[in-house]
Amino acid sequence: MFTHFSQKTLDFLIENKLRNDKAWFEENKNLYAEHVLAPLISLTEALTPTLLKIDAKLLCQPRVGGSVSRIWRDSRFSKDKSLFRDHMWTMFVRKKNVNLPEFFFVISPENFLYGCGYYAADTASMISFRKLILSGDDDFKKALRAYETQTAFQIEGDLYKKSRHPEAPENLKNWLDRKSISFTRYSDDFNLLYSNNLAGTVAEGFQTLAPIYGFLIKCEERREL
Repeated sequence: MFTHFSQKTLDFLIENKLRNDKAWFEENKNLYAEHVLAPLISLTEALTPTLLKIDAKLLCQPRVGGSVSRIWRDSRFSKDKSLFRDHMWTMFVRKKNVNLPEFFFVISPENFLYGCGYYAADTASMISFRKLILSGDDDFKKALRAYETQTAFQIEGDLYKKSRHPEAPENLKNWLDRKSISFTRYSDDFNLLYSNNLAGTVAEGFQTLAPIYGFLIKCEERREL
């Protein structure tokens, strides 16, 4: 049975972040487990069959430290020394702690989002990415078609200030001129977030992005070390 998110999920994330108090968190850890962690684990489990059909090598681990994020922040290298996050996520990648393409779902007090792509692609990945696009790769054509025949997901990633391929068609420059790349759907439809329909909607979105993910994996397989 799917355990869904609720207003109590967001209430906990907000209050816990504002209090920023380890003792309060420990006293209310049962609320975290029930309203934040359980729905994320349930969603991870519900998405797993779809994701493994897309890529059998994806890690789908319904636990904290696996696919599910920790609520504690690592503030060692950050100016923000707060103890907790006010957003949580589940992510699916072939290998953790490596900049590989991934599928993701993120919940915050303002909205939720999901999609696929790089968190931060490295130079070798993007060189391989551009080479395949410019070569007229058939898998890129499938990825481009998948993106251009939908309206839910938007392409993201910092752009170079000056186009590196000014001669390319505009729709290709939208890909070629990125320093990193991902495809994200943002939503503030909290009725959906709080419903049993959430997992099916996200799974359908992941299926839409499957050709794009497949192309990004091909870029990784063709990259030069």
